[in-house]
Amino acid sequence: MEEKKTPAWGNPESAPPQQEPTAPADSTYTQWYEVKSGDTLWKIAKEAYGDGSLYPEIFKANQDILSDPDKIKVGQKLRIP
Repeated sequence: MEEKKTPAWGNPESAPPQQEPTAPADSTYTQWYEVKSGDTLWKIAKEAYGDGSLYPEIFKANQDILSDPDKIKVGQKLRIP
Protein backbone atom coordinates (compact mmCIF):
# COMPACT_ATOMS: atom_id res chain seq x y z
CA MET A 1 0.00 0.00 0.00
CA GLU A 2 1.38 3.39 -1.02
CA GLU A 3 1.56 6.09 1.65
CA LYS A 4 -0.05 9.42 0.76
CA LYS A 5 2.32 12.33 1.10
CA THR A 6 1.10 15.74 2.06
CA PRO A 7 2.48 18.44 -0.24
CA ALA A 8 4.90 20.83 1.46
CA TRP A 9 2.48 23.74 1.04
CA GLY A 10 -0.15 21.83 3.02
CA ASN A 11 2.15 20.68 5.81
CA PRO A 12 2.18 23.01 8.84
CA GLU A 13 5.63 21.74 9.80
CA SER A 14 7.09 23.05 6.56
CA ALA A 15 5.40 26.45 6.80
CA PRO A 16 7.76 29.42 7.10
CA PRO A 17 7.92 30.97 10.56
CA GLN A 18 5.36 33.72 11.14
CA GLN A 19 6.75 37.20 11.58
CA GLU A 20 5.52 39.39 14.38
CA PRO A 21 3.48 42.33 13.08
CA THR A 22 5.34 45.61 13.20
CA ALA A 23 4.02 47.95 15.84
CA PRO A 24 2.58 51.17 14.43
CA ALA A 25 5.16 53.17 16.39
CA ASP A 26 7.92 51.53 14.34
CA SER A 27 6.67 52.91 11.04
CA THR A 28 8.60 55.78 9.48
CA TYR A 29 5.24 57.15 8.33
CA THR A 30 3.75 57.49 11.80
CA GLN A 31 2.88 61.03 12.85
CA TRP A 32 2.02 62.13 16.35
CA TYR A 33 -0.86 64.28 17.51
CA GLU A 34 -1.36 65.82 20.94
CA VAL A 35 -5.02 65.82 21.99
CA LYS A 36 -6.47 69.29 22.63
CA SER A 37 -9.63 70.33 24.43
CA GLY A 38 -12.70 69.53 22.30
CA ASP A 39 -10.94 66.90 20.17
CA THR A 40 -12.52 63.58 19.22
CA LEU A 41 -10.99 60.75 17.23
CA TRP A 42 -13.47 61.61 14.46
CA LYS A 43 -12.19 65.23 14.40
CA ILE A 44 -8.57 64.10 14.42
CA ALA A 45 -9.19 61.60 11.57
CA LYS A 46 -11.01 64.29 9.57
CA GLU A 47 -7.99 66.58 9.98
CA ALA A 48 -5.37 63.88 9.33
CA TYR A 49 -7.06 61.89 6.55
CA GLY A 50 -9.83 64.15 5.29
CA ASP A 51 -12.38 61.54 6.41
CA GLY A 52 -13.63 61.31 10.00
CA SER A 53 -15.01 57.82 9.47
CA LEU A 54 -11.42 56.53 9.47
CA TYR A 55 -11.12 57.18 13.22
CA PRO A 56 -10.94 53.39 13.97
CA GLU A 57 -7.48 53.39 12.30
CA ILE A 58 -6.24 55.88 14.89
CA PHE A 59 -7.91 53.91 17.68
CA LYS A 60 -6.28 50.63 16.52
CA ALA A 61 -2.86 52.29 16.39
CA ASN A 62 -3.26 53.52 19.97
CA GLN A 63 -4.84 50.58 21.77
CA ASP A 64 -1.85 50.46 24.09
CA ILE A 65 -3.07 53.74 25.65
CA LEU A 66 -6.76 53.84 24.69
CA SER A 67 -9.43 51.42 25.89
CA ASP A 68 -12.41 53.28 24.40
CA PRO A 69 -12.44 55.49 21.28
CA ASP A 70 -14.76 57.93 23.08
CA LYS A 71 -12.40 58.45 26.01
CA ILE A 72 -9.39 60.44 24.88
CA LYS A 73 -7.76 62.94 27.22
CA VAL A 74 -6.23 66.35 26.67
CA GLY A 75 -2.44 66.02 26.45
CA GLN A 76 -2.40 62.41 25.20
CA LYS A 77 0.00 61.86 22.33
CA LEU A 78 -1.64 59.68 19.68
CA ARG A 79 -0.04 57.84 16.76
CA ILE A 80 -1.52 58.81 13.40
CA PRO A 81 -0.59 55.95 11.05
